[in-house]
Amino acid sequence: MTQRNTKAERLKALKSLNRHPERVRAPWFQTGTFFDAQDLVQVKYEMLRHVSQDGASKAESAALFGLSRPAFYQAEAALDREGLAGLLPRQRGPKGAHKLTAQIMSFIERRQAEDPGIHARALAREIKAQLKLSVHPRSIERALARKKKLRTLPPR
Repeated sequence: MTQRNTKAERLKALKSLNRHPERVRAPWFQTGTFFDAQDLVQVKYEMLRHVSQDGASKAESAALFGLSRPAFYQAEAALDREGLAGLLPRQRGPKGAHKLTAQIMSFIERRQAEDPGIHARALAREIKAQLKLSVHPRSIERALARKKKLRTLPPR
């Protein structure tokens, strides 16, 4: 296995592998020595640097680095807000069980105390009937597993 493949695998694991390195047309990325078109964080940083240091237009720079103008503006805002760490990839989609609020979890715990054998599917039906909220049974199972895991962890 080559060094390059190892780096590409690591970038993929970190979700910072550029899915379209062939779109990067900046000449300094073509030599393959220091600059790596597969490294999305490096590509974004160089795209932003090209505008601020070399005076290129934002649209021109985005096109040169194989990214869209919205991607340029998102990267620019992230860099301004968080520094270099802002260019690192973020988890997409919901960050947790957003429907299972404290109120809903309290309802679930009450129902489990009343009927310890109640299943997630029955809980989902009751939540829909009484609280007018549609929650998937698997979401309830995961929330209960997280809660159980937190109770079994040793204190720090």
